[in-house]
Amino acid sequence: MKFAVLVFPGSNCDIDMYHAIKDELGEEVEYVWHDATDLSEFDGILVPGGFSYGDYLRCGAMANQSNVMAEVKKCAEAGKPVLGVCNGFQILTEAGLLPGALLRNKNLKFMCRQVQLKVENNNTLFTNQYEQGQLINIPIAHGEGNYFCDEETLANLKANNQIVFTYSGENPNGSLEDIAGIINERGNVLGMMPHPERAVSDLLGSSDGLALFKSIVKQWRELHV
Repeated sequence: MKFAVLVFPGSNCDIDMYHAIKDELGEEVEYVWHDATDLSEFDGILVPGGFSYGDYLRCGAMANQSNVMAEVKKCAEAGKPVLGVCNGFQILTEAGLLPGALLRNKNLKFMCRQVQLKVENNNTLFTNQYEQGQLINIPIAHGEGNYFCDEETLANLKANNQIVFTYSGENPNGSLEDIAGIINERGNVLGMMPHPERAVSDLLGSSDGLALFKSIVKQWRELHV
């Protein structure tokens, strides 16, 4: 399986994502600059965290205007897996690939620490290697991770089982319903604030994030090999 790691001006988690795929997962991966106009050679798209375009206007707003995002939308429409982490989650909401928005943390502070998540839906291409209700330790690093949506959108998320991860115990940013990660209705686009690529080895403090990437590969191989 071949992954693309998108790189925008201001991305700073692209190297972590590349390492997770190449060195821990053992799959093929390439960096793809924001002005790319063709992603057809890739099987999965990874939109990493950071501060794309300095988070000017709104987090992810300017990144959404990049050439590569038109291609990401084509990939999503084609059913390819698309994962957006932290700033990547923000970009996916700006692109309309996921509903809702990410607001400033409730305490108005940037936070960087490990948190506990609950797997709310393990029947997705991103979570099939987890147990339903499993508690996992994944780090966060964000200032705008407070997920918000209107009542109708929240009702749809619940009805369609699109809430994939929630914060367990402590909600670090005030997000609605403790939401930490959601998927689109089709199930091939996931956005999450915590960083699974920073939890792929016990040397990093947790290896709980590796199962997310293994889930993607397992689903892809079942369909294509």
